Amino acid sequence: MRVLMISKACVVGIYQKKLEDIARLGIDLTVVVPPAWRDERGEQALERVYVGGYDLRVLPIRFNGNFHLHVYRGLGRLFADLKPDLVHIDEEPYNAATWQAIWHARRIGAKVVIFSWQNLLRHYPPPFSWGERWALARCDLLIAGTDSAADVWRAKGYSGPIRTIPQFGTDPELFCPKPEPRAADHPFVIGYFGRLVVEKGVHVLLDALAQLTDAWRALIVGGGPELDRLKAMAASLHIADRVEFRPQVPSTEMPRLYHSIDVLALPSLTRPNWKEQFGRVLVEAMASGVPVIGADSGAIPSVVGDGGIIVPEGSVSALRDAIQSLIDLPEHGQQLAEKGRMRVIEHFTQQSVARETVLAYRALYRETADERV
Repeated sequence: MRVLMISKACVVGIYQKKLEDIARLGIDLTVVVPPAWRDERGEQALERVYVGGYDLRVLPIRFNGNFHLHVYRGLGRLFADLKPDLVHIDEEPYNAATWQAIWHARRIGAKVVIFSWQNLLRHYPPPFSWGERWALARCDLLIAGTDSAADVWRAKGYSGPIRTIPQFGTDPELFCPKPEPRAADHPFVIGYFGRLVVEKGVHVLLDALAQLTDAWRALIVGGGPELDRLKAMAASLHIADRVEFRPQVPSTEMPRLYHSIDVLALPSLTRPNWKEQFGRVLVEAMASGVPVIGADSGAIPSVVGDGGIIVPEGSVSALRDAIQSLIDLPEHGQQLAEKGRMRVIEHFTQQSVARETVLAYRALYRETADERV
């Protein structure tokens, strides 16, 4: 089966492990990525980390950084050359790149698979609402990242098949517990890794940190429009000497970062146009044997399960108490670390995501073969 996947997310090197696993399961896979992608954190250049067993094609894009309007140059020629049986579009149904890929797929008779994280029932103005309806009417299979995303598309009237599979898992051999325990006298380190935007709630974390007792330090890694405000806030709370801000790092350096912290916090805040869709750093931290604390925003509770602590979003006191409990009771943190890693191995590995994705491809391909008989 020839599959063409279109995914700007796969410029990130560690995400490419899933692609190798898909190809290893017998799929003739070609993946289209841009040379780089821009967002609030800056530019993420293509990382070539896991590129064996499949064909990675780099195509330039117009409107880089615009989630809704970006499109690929030369995509039509690639479709004509490859003639894929199935196209897997890692974009929301209301994005122009999705419409572009569907147009070319339908011209050659390829089946269409769309992946979606959208977990809020939102109604877009034209032309996005028109494009969304047009895309859903031509979608042969929708893969939802979470059950709440699947519910959104049912509520919007999509009646075709839906499978719930995360976009990416993690590699528990790459993200693994630190082999040596920390020294007993080291300061407790709280980590946040991700975008520095209001909805991620990093300001809530800083308020909670300012109320902690005992020795602690914080490591905040990422970039975004909130960076300067957060640095100023840390200074005003008199904790600037304990909080280290670092820019975004290459994906291959992330395992080392998890080994440098004692807990990962993800204090996301629901907004009218967004709630946490998955929280990739949660599964990476859990796989790394790091306890996690997440707010009850969006998909966080279903990702964490019994492998971490869930607090009410926006509650400074609850977040403070959760962190303090791990400082005071290291054995509790160890228990959470063990449960979290087991949860990742059971539900969120790259291999399991690849396997479920290929099963979905093959089920759709069998239906296509039956139609041709």
